[in-house]
Amino acid sequence: MKINEQLTSEFGLRADYTENIINLIDEGNTIPFIARYRKEMHGSCDDQVLRNFADRLKYLRNLEDEKAKVEKVITEQGKWTDELAKTLSEAMTLTEVEDIYRPYKPKRKTRASVAIAKGLEGLADVLQAQSKNNVVLNEAEKYITEEVKTVEEAIAGAKDIIAERISDSAELRKDLREILATKSFIQCSLLENENSATYETYANFKQEVKSLPSHRILAINRGENEKCLKVDIVIDEKLTIPVIEKYFKKDNADTNALMDETIADAYERLLFPSLERECRNNLTDSANEQAIKMFEVNLRPLLLESPLKNNTILGFDPGYHNGCKIAVIDKNGSVLDTTVVYPTPPRSKTEEAMEKLKTMIEKHKVDIIAIGNGTASKESEIFVAELIKHVNHPVSYAVVSEAGASVYSASKLAAEEFPEYDVNLRSAVSIARRLQDPLAELIKIDVKSIGVGQYQHDMPQNRLTEVLTGVVEDCVNSVGVDLNTASPSLLSYVSGLNMSIAKNIVAFRTKSKGFKSREELLSVPKLGPKAYEQCAGFLRVVGGDNVLDNTAVHPESYEAAQKLLKLFDLTEQDVKNNNLVLLPKMVEQKGETQVANACGVGVPTLSDITNELLKPGRDIRESMPKPVLRSDVIHLEDLKEGMVFSGVVRNVVDFGAFVDIGVHQDGLVHISQLSDGFVKHPSDVVKVGDVVEVKVMSIDVAKKRISLTMKGIEKE
Repeated sequence: MKINEQLTSEFGLRADYTENIINLIDEGNTIPFIARYRKEMHGSCDDQVLRNFADRLKYLRNLEDEKAKVEKVITEQGKWTDELAKTLSEAMTLTEVEDIYRPYKPKRKTRASVAIAKGLEGLADVLQAQSKNNVVLNEAEKYITEEVKTVEEAIAGAKDIIAERISDSAELRKDLREILATKSFIQCSLLENENSATYETYANFKQEVKSLPSHRILAINRGENEKCLKVDIVIDEKLTIPVIEKYFKKDNADTNALMDETIADAYERLLFPSLERECRNNLTDSANEQAIKMFEVNLRPLLLESPLKNNTILGFDPGYHNGCKIAVIDKNGSVLDTTVVYPTPPRSKTEEAMEKLKTMIEKHKVDIIAIGNGTASKESEIFVAELIKHVNHPVSYAVVSEAGASVYSASKLAAEEFPEYDVNLRSAVSIARRLQDPLAELIKIDVKSIGVGQYQHDMPQNRLTEVLTGVVEDCVNSVGVDLNTASPSLLSYVSGLNMSIAKNIVAFRTKSKGFKSREELLSVPKLGPKAYEQCAGFLRVVGGDNVLDNTAVHPESYEAAQKLLKLFDLTEQDVKNNNLVLLPKMVEQKGETQVANACGVGVPTLSDITNELLKPGRDIRESMPKPVLRSDVIHLEDLKEGMVFSGVVRNVVDFGAFVDIGVHQDGLVHISQLSDGFVKHPSDVVKVGDVVEVKVMSIDVAKKRISLTMKGIEKE
């Protein structure tokens, strides 16, 4: 297989783009750098396409390595043929390669290997050729030895050898695999277990394998792992046995009865159990990838939620016995004050808590209260809504997901950042900062703990971490990072950097009292020319010596940017003063290609430079939906069918979206209620962080379930 040609075909790229991307990856360039600063070399592919390309490149290279290993082993056995070479070269998956290798793979002791050791392979050849019965019987007599005492024993051994040959047939396995994938059913039954009630949905459950949604596969797997479900793949043998007979049985042969027995044994004992396991594994792998994809889809908008800059925020971490932990942060995220209050049961010191927080809010001129959505959140929200009524200046509140906050609070990173605070107060700081700058705070948490998906603990953890880390990297680099304020955690996700270099950057800026230019990065220990090339364009120097240092223009393109300005009689002062509103029109009138040639760059890079010069220091998150701020609380019991609310999408899953409408319990908008038209997947309609209009369809107060719809809502 020619990998370059395969990738060109799969991704619909020009051949030279494919070659360029492979070379860029092999040279150690990061995906964010390639996506942003090498657009001319790959046709402006986005970061997600490039990550998929890199994943596929890795798979295909691994596939070729496996082919080479198989060829080597078979050649060493003296069994390599031109036919095998052709079959192996055409294999497109690791499963196909494994099938080809199976007959030559050293096996543990099997019934067939025992029969072969007894010298019965020749008799198996005669039987498989389906000679006449008397020929087989006469031949069997020749194999009677000390180890093979009867004709029946000899024939049984021969049948075992043929059964294994049937099981090892690559062509047959491929055909049967396709039949199982398209014609089989998954069947579940409930087992007696203390947790079985959770899986009542799957009692006497049966569904076609090909139509199983990923969330159902994962639910069934979990039920099986918890010994609550018995799970089987079932298929009508009328669909499978004839396929085996096509390969291994002759019409009207005298020995058909023996071959029927052999085929039945091969199918029941070897083939079906193996293919069933494989089918289940494939279902699980596919479901895992879909679930991981949903984590990826949900995490990106969560990280890119609009920050509430220039606000003083009070973080409110709810609790019962240990009280509610409070932390006030200023507009830069620095901690101004902390305390603990007890407005919730069992202490219920509501008036004392009210007075203490009212004083704190007025002293620090708090703008917003961020309430964690964990234990005691509802009682805390009720308390805060009442508190706001007694404060002498405008204050609002927002409920913030505290997923992973406790993990962060107890981490080494949190201890280094806040050595003077205990674990609980660190959590309150984190909750406040999540509202002020979600990206800067959430990157400190293990991405698997952020809670924007399903079954995260059932996923292959390395793969989940790899994908989600890629999302974080893409988000951090697309937003850009302030070189003089960013934490080591945030800097470590910048293209070309790691935690060690990030800490060196912070140490250097502390010693030098801040960076005045990007070029100073070259003086940071362990940050060499390659790392500088990869990271420089994603780091911002606000108020530095060069206005371009506060844009996403890469230093390698500074000369081009200056040529562009000069071409239209503009200056860097015009950039600082935001006087370039007409620049895009001027470029268009002169001709993009002509201007790009004059500046010595391609048209995509010219377009990026132009956009950056228009608004230095811009934050792409400013265009994202703002957090929903409230001043009063709604109770679940207050809900009535037909009520319409503005809500925030908190999670998107395969079967719908969960929306926060301010009653502490998220409501479900089922996929069928997302739109009047057909919806292939909920993520096609909504994403995490979207503010949507929803109508209450039904409420189950006892089970705390709210059914919502986005259909049939009259627009004002």
